[in-house]
Amino acid sequence: MVYVFGVDPLQQYLVELPGGRIQSLTIAWDVRQKRWFHLYPNERIKADDPLHWTGLYQNWNGMCAECHTTNLRKGYDVASDTYSTTWSEINVSCQACHGPGGRHVDWAAVPEGERDEELEDYGLLVGFAGKDSFFEVDSCAPCHSRRARMSQEYRHFEPFLDLFRPEILAEGLYFTDGQILDEVYVYGSFVQSKMYRLGVRCSDCHNPHTLELRQPGNQVCVQCHQAQPDDRFLSLKANDYDSPAHHFHPEDSAGAQCVNCHMPERTYMVVDPRRDHSFRIPQPELTTRLGAPNACNGCHTDQDSRWASRMLDEWFPERVESRKHFGEVIAAGRSGDPAAEVDLVTLVDDLSQPAIVRATAANLLQRYSEESIPALVRALEDSSPLVRVMAVAGLSRLDLQRRKELLVPLLKDPVRLVRIEVARVLADLPGAQLEKANSELLARAISEYEEAQLSVAEMPWSHLNLGVLYTSRGEVERAIDEYLLAISKDQTFLPARVNLANLYNRLGRNREAEQQLRLAIRQNPAQGDLHYSLGLLLAEQERLPEAVEALGRAARLLPGRARVRYNYALTLQYLGRLPEAESALQQAYAADSRDPDIIYALVAFYLQKGDPVRAVPYAEQLVALLPGDPQPAQLLRQIREASSKQR
Repeated sequence: MVYVFGVDPLQQYLVELPGGRIQSLTIAWDVRQKRWFHLYPNERIKADDPLHWTGLYQNWNGMCAECHTTNLRKGYDVASDTYSTTWSEINVSCQACHGPGGRHVDWAAVPEGERDEELEDYGLLVGFAGKDSFFEVDSCAPCHSRRARMSQEYRHFEPFLDLFRPEILAEGLYFTDGQILDEVYVYGSFVQSKMYRLGVRCSDCHNPHTLELRQPGNQVCVQCHQAQPDDRFLSLKANDYDSPAHHFHPEDSAGAQCVNCHMPERTYMVVDPRRDHSFRIPQPELTTRLGAPNACNGCHTDQDSRWASRMLDEWFPERVESRKHFGEVIAAGRSGDPAAEVDLVTLVDDLSQPAIVRATAANLLQRYSEESIPALVRALEDSSPLVRVMAVAGLSRLDLQRRKELLVPLLKDPVRLVRIEVARVLADLPGAQLEKANSELLARAISEYEEAQLSVAEMPWSHLNLGVLYTSRGEVERAIDEYLLAISKDQTFLPARVNLANLYNRLGRNREAEQQLRLAIRQNPAQGDLHYSLGLLLAEQERLPEAVEALGRAARLLPGRARVRYNYALTLQYLGRLPEAESALQQAYAADSRDPDIIYALVAFYLQKGDPVRAVPYAEQLVALLPGDPQPAQLLRQIREASSKQR
């Protein structure tokens, strides 16, 4: 053991392994209860699992150190897969936030009356006096957010989104209403809050030097939320918030604490409770509709969310749901509900919503129809870089010429995160198709993208991303090498196996493609998309009995995916298993009644059965869906004639 890691509420122990690796044991010490405990108490972690204490995801050099040291130099070498990590201090010191302190030392050495005006703000390289709240939040965000690094080194004074890519409200990380789910730290919830948008900063509540709250208990909240609100926040309603007249709980009870209603906590690492920083008003009705937790039932576990809603209605009769909560739109978008497209477009356009919410909606629109494209085009000019990034990603489905027209101007975007997303989406654009200046900008942005991936080169997803980049650019051997490197770092990393299988398939190397998919299925047999990919590959090779088996498993594992059932139905139909094919087609139609391919397949199926009468309503719907296409109208006339003759 070389280091003890952490102070309170838990301590972990670091050990050295060959190759410069410092690994974090998964047995930890509970400081408060004075006991040893396992960080994964309900899991059996085998030695070949990346979560094992010897594995990739317990590596301190790459997973922990940059936020728990000062002046870290990770020193990872891709070729040898080794580290030569150095740091200035093994904890978070002054210079972690304020930058190198030489100028501050010079400032301190000069008598007070003789100090140079150029060394104001204590001579600190990074000072916060006179800076707005957003500067401060972005300065804290690198270590208090769930994010991906985009640069080899942290450079003080560079904007957050030039160095990091924060997570949006992704499934598995956040509940649909934006509450914290996984270990996402603070930034992603705080930027959802009204407080963030109105200028509240981290140091309003937290003392960054003592790590304590500015005031104990409710006093930290009533600094502003009181009968005489802080003059900085003119929209804040004056009220006596710290009283039973507001919170309706006995004084000094748990329910009287502001944080228990407005900052519910979740426990991570077994013993470490952390609070949601979106400062939301409890809405138990969202628990009823979405399954998201609510603060009321977090305490009143013997009651349900309907009871909590009734109590709030009694206490706050003026509370009215003025519009659909964004969580309902996000939930529908995550499920792929076709009816959600219009609401997602509205959410992207709604400037009153937090940028992280609108960016999430833009991201979800990637799976929807061409009708959402205008909203994404509008979002390219959004004031939020995160919204612009997701709009760029959503336009990747357009043809090359349209992407070129829309996205080349964003190669000049002032924010690095936007530029490298443009580089990813335009990677297949030959530089020869651009003017020299734009060709150089694209080449520079692609280099920035590669640097972003290599900054975390020990992680499998960096090589997955490089594999996708090189595939887009037609550099297939480099792409294969990157996918294989990603798999070597984590044998369970499914996206790399799937992408490698798809690339092998494109190259006609179907035996190798099948091998990768079957290895992936062996590791994760409940992953429906893997069975689906295997089924499509087998069908392409006309191995239909094997294909229908794989597609059937995919359909059972992905019951809401209309296209899965559609392809399963077609394969059944080819095999002459018509009753099963009809059932699968009807299930596909029930999942998405506006997909022209599914509707046309139903028309063809009933015509094949010699039943034009049943084909008529589907043909009519096809005409309504595709009013500008003459073929459905011609087909409908033919079917009506056949139907009339049959009668």
